[in-house]
Amino acid sequence: MDDIKDIRLVGLKHDLPEGRAYGASMGLATSRQTGLIFVELADGTVGIGEAWGPPAVSAAYLDLIRPYFIGCSVFAFEHAVDLILSRHYHLGIQNQMMAVISGIDVAARDAAAKRLGVPLYALIGGARELEVPVYASGGYITATPEPDFEAQMAQIAGRGFASVKIKIGMSPATDEWRVAKAREMLGDDIELLVDTNSNYTVDVALESMRRIEKYRIGWYEEPLSPLDFDGYAELCRRAPIPVATGEALYTAHDFKRLADMRGAHILQPDLSLCGGLGQGRRIADIARLSHTRLSPHVWGSAVGLAAACHFVASLSGYPHAGHCPKPTLLEYDVGENPLRDALLKTPIVRKGNKVLVPEGPGLGIELDEAALARFAE
Repeated sequence: MDDIKDIRLVGLKHDLPEGRAYGASMGLATSRQTGLIFVELADGTVGIGEAWGPPAVSAAYLDLIRPYFIGCSVFAFEHAVDLILSRHYHLGIQNQMMAVISGIDVAARDAAAKRLGVPLYALIGGARELEVPVYASGGYITATPEPDFEAQMAQIAGRGFASVKIKIGMSPATDEWRVAKAREMLGDDIELLVDTNSNYTVDVALESMRRIEKYRIGWYEEPLSPLDFDGYAELCRRAPIPVATGEALYTAHDFKRLADMRGAHILQPDLSLCGGLGQGRRIADIARLSHTRLSPHVWGSAVGLAAACHFVASLSGYPHAGHCPKPTLLEYDVGENPLRDALLKTPIVRKGNKVLVPEGPGLGIELDEAALARFAE
């Protein structure tokens, strides 16, 4: 009765109102979209996962790989994943197929945990904490960046966040303006993080870092192209600010290569892209073995956020004992996104600078069917 009977995908999309597009140095988003994966077992149990990215592309990949999972025990589905990666190596692993596998992975574990009547974190190591530290991810670039940025900072200030990440990456000069303004508006006690979204080369990233390091930056995210492994290794040797990256990397293989080159101080897997919780645990092991910090990237729906909560809750505190100077932070997007805020019957609760891991079997969440129908493509 624990065999996988069917897998289906529901695409979700929310178009942002006219004039409200927001994003990063590489461009603005006019909509938020993702795909939900539903894994149904023979006994009727249904698990939910998220495959971030264009749903139409995800649907095509799901048609290809669905047969590998049908009939598999939900407790042994990873063997099907290994078969797919071995047999379809010509398709590569840096693509939307991995996003679909990510969604299947989380949905299968959600279903397995529901069958056992335990929270999902119990299947991936057990919970070390049930209140997960987060940082506010905002300060987006818009069509009118300066006035909009100040308005965004005003909305974040005073909301209880201990750490805030802002977008930079248009030029070293504008980077300094945005960082200075954020520091002015947020105060001296907030940890300030910055994200370039891969728009720089090593020399430009170093120029930007030198201009903003005086503002006490916690990390400098995605300064370079995801393809520039050698550049990341060089930058880490020279950078005056810790370097974070990984949201555009897939499977533990990419992260092992980066870690072996000492190409990042903080690894940032996205569980709805990198291969799911199975790959996420392997990436966490790589971070642990290389004594590198880890902070999951989350920029999708409430389902991906819930999965990341369980993931962070299960992580080891090693090498720290009673006092962790830099706890693992979970990204908490504060941009306009009803796929995160309106999708669940009971939204994920934030308490100050932490979110509560959802209670109940599996992911501990329940979709609002009316919202699901409203956003379904």
